[in-house]
Amino acid sequence: MAERDLEGRRALVTGGASGIGLACVREFAARGAHVIVADRDREAADAAASEVDGEAWTVDLSDTAALDDLTLDIDILVNNAGIQRVGPIETYDPDTFRLIQRLMVESPFLLIRAALPRMYSRGWGRIVNISSAHGLRASPFKSAYVTAKHALEGLSKVTALEGAEHGVTSNCIDPAYVRTPLVEKQIADQARVHGIPESEVVEKIMLTETAIKRLVEADEVASLAGWLVSDKAGMVTGASYTMDGGWTAR
Repeated sequence: MAERDLEGRRALVTGGASGIGLACVREFAARGAHVIVADRDREAADAAASEVDGEAWTVDLSDTAALDDLTLDIDILVNNAGIQRVGPIETYDPDTFRLIQRLMVESPFLLIRAALPRMYSRGWGRIVNISSAHGLRASPFKSAYVTAKHALEGLSKVTALEGAEHGVTSNCIDPAYVRTPLVEKQIADQARVHGIPESEVVEKIMLTETAIKRLVEADEVASLAGWLVSDKAGMVTGASYTMDGGWTAR
């Protein structure tokens, strides 16, 4: 039985209807938090919220102008929503590049901005930004994603410095490839740009840099997120926690 150490806390998880987000939703709810599942997929968000007796927020976080005046009454924020589009820079669609920056940089900024006043007033808050090993390292054909994750790392650190005196922490989790629908959708694109069969993508592309030769599981990421939002992690802020099977040890 999970420790009920998040009783009375309100948590918002973006991209919460699947993958890492859904794993975080389940982790927090099992520990007593009231969880808001933010996702653009209404049906999936409703299902996830119903599973944990939480609430669903159907939202397109790439529509950042709609978030300018948002206020959030939450104690925990997990910025997880993201997409991936693979391709060489010289042919990369500019609108797709802009979309990824809006979804994965601008919207986390606006959600943090919306959440901080209430967190500050209570003297307690936890922000977890789901970054990536690509927030610390680059790979070819991922210009938009790598740019966005590097920016998220910087945003997280500034938030940590500003929030420290108010009892608010901000940290990144930096996993290698996680077994999620987002990663599964990359396989065809990776095969195309690298000129290899889809059956070889996991071994030759996704696991080539890791010392541990397997994908990360979503509940492993959620377990670390669960610790970061606990009182036990009160002295952890401005950090980037790798869960990358040794990728960034190279």
